[in-house]
Amino acid sequence: MHQTLRSATFAFLAASTLGFGLTSCGDGNSEQADASVDSMTAPTVDSTAMMADDARMGKPEGVMVDGVAMTPDKTIVQNAVMASSVSTLVKAVQAAGLDGTLSGPGPFTVFAPTNAAFDKLPAGALAGLLKPESKDKLAGVLTYHVIQGRLVAQDLKDGQELTTVNGEKLKVMVKDGVVMIGNGQDAPATVQIADVISSNGVTHVIDAVILPLGK
Repeated sequence: MHQTLRSATFAFLAASTLGFGLTSCGDGNSEQADASVDSMTAPTVDSTAMMADDARMGKPEGVMVDGVAMTPDKTIVQNAVMASSVSTLVKAVQAAGLDGTLSGPGPFTVFAPTNAAFDKLPAGALAGLLKPESKDKLAGVLTYHVIQGRLVAQDLKDGQELTTVNGEKLKVMVKDGVVMIGNGQDAPATVQIADVISSNGVTHVIDAVILPLGK
């Protein structure tokens, strides 16, 4: 899932519905997420984007995820729908109305939580986020997992801060070659599969859902 997206795979529920641990996703986040999605129509490319993705990866045939090749000729969404381990994320992206934007030109960097990552959320949290009335909250959580521009693993440095599409920061930690991403307060998510190159960006599969802390 590597190279250009349109509005990014990812804001997740109202405090009344998500009191069990998702209170950091406030109303301010949903408003900012809406503005951020609109602003993502203007592509922003990082300095390394001039180099071909397949050359940077050394795997022009793509990356295997769940036994299926994720190839650079498909969009982030097209690759994601073929990977069984991120089917919950795909469902959430569709519920939030972000599938169209994430299929756009981008480029985007997406940190994609697995199904197991969503299973770690408090009981009922995901179900609440998937309700129609929680669409903005869900979009806010999802866009917290998306960076405008294309960042492969070699671009991620220990101590780096990344500005997400929803306007809040993600913090990068690298230890013994292992890349971790977090909000700076909760336990970070670990990148399990890096550099899944798509036509409109790059996806890194992670083992936890990262919740924005709020303003």
